[in-house]
Amino acid sequence: MTDPSSVDTKLERSILHGLLCEWRTARDDLPERMRRRLMPPLLRLADLTRTWGQWSAEHREIVISRRLTHHHPWDAVREVLHHEMAHQLATLLLDGGIEQPHGPCFHQACRLLKANPRASDNYPPLDERVTQSLPRNSRDRLMVRIRKLLALAASPHPKEAQAAMLKARELTDKYNVAQMEMERPAGYLSVFLGQPALRHTRDSYHLSHLITSHYWVAGLWIPAYVVAKGKMGRVLEISGSRTNVQSAAYVHDYIRHYIQDQWHSYRQKRRLNQHRRVDFAVGVIEGFQGKLDEDRRAKTPGGFPGDALTTCADPNLAAYMARRYPRTRAIHRQPRQTDARVLADGLETGRRLVIAQGIETRRRDSFKALPAPK
Repeated sequence: MTDPSSVDTKLERSILHGLLCEWRTARDDLPERMRRRLMPPLLRLADLTRTWGQWSAEHREIVISRRLTHHHPWDAVREVLHHEMAHQLATLLLDGGIEQPHGPCFHQACRLLKANPRASDNYPPLDERVTQSLPRNSRDRLMVRIRKLLALAASPHPKEAQAAMLKARELTDKYNVAQMEMERPAGYLSVFLGQPALRHTRDSYHLSHLITSHYWVAGLWIPAYVVAKGKMGRVLEISGSRTNVQSAAYVHDYIRHYIQDQWHSYRQKRRLNQHRRVDFAVGVIEGFQGKLDEDRRAKTPGGFPGDALTTCADPNLAAYMARRYPRTRAIHRQPRQTDARVLADGLETGRRLVIAQGIETRRRDSFKALPAPK
């Protein structure tokens, strides 16, 4: 049991408020007749040991594991909340009170809420499932070749590293196209990249476009609670097979760290203020994406159409996204004035970027636990 004196009351109050905000957001996606009738439950954190969450019909209460909220990222917490909310919906509105806990009414509620029916008991939290290593005994020769090329991409020789990285990406594209042609639908995951925030800078949207254009995942900016601020904000959520989500998350973090390191030295050299960091970051991202676009166009005469190498070409992933988010809308932002020289220097820096890993990694930068509120 947790020592009561060690509990961060302010943090837990923020988490409970966040759970309520996320509950209401999920309820808003239900049919109107259900929205009107489903009332918020009591919400409580507890030292659960055998499960990540519980729904009590008797007390009209959802209990979430304190260990989950304090040691796992918000999307993992949110997944368990939606699972318990499905129990609530099934019990109160779908006549599920007389069936087994995970019966037909519960599964109907999961479909309505887009909840994971398995996110309970000792089922690994979302972040642990994403960062699991891929099987070492894989017989897929193409994946073995990709791993070897990624090892070469760590070479200190720029030309060798560049060629290995681009060849690995070409084979990854071919692998995903082959999976589709064999009509082999993958089991898809949806995870947050980065942390929910009230405001995201322009380079964040450029980076999300790069990731969804080149790494076989679909992306959407969705509402998510910002624990440190106590308000609902937004976060980039990506969806795809576990292999592709792993790769995309690694690339996302790799580019962010690369921008940070390069900007530090560039800023000192040019004596710029911090406000130009976004221009430089956008340049790096656009420079790297331009290199990937050029390589992809150069490879299209080799036997598969370039249009087949985009995320939306995967009909199974498209269907998964349509079920998960049946109503979406596009938001267009006006471009801001930029420093042309800083942008150009960022473009050149981005064209030198080589990503040496990404298909298999246990890195968890994108899957951090919750920050304390300020």
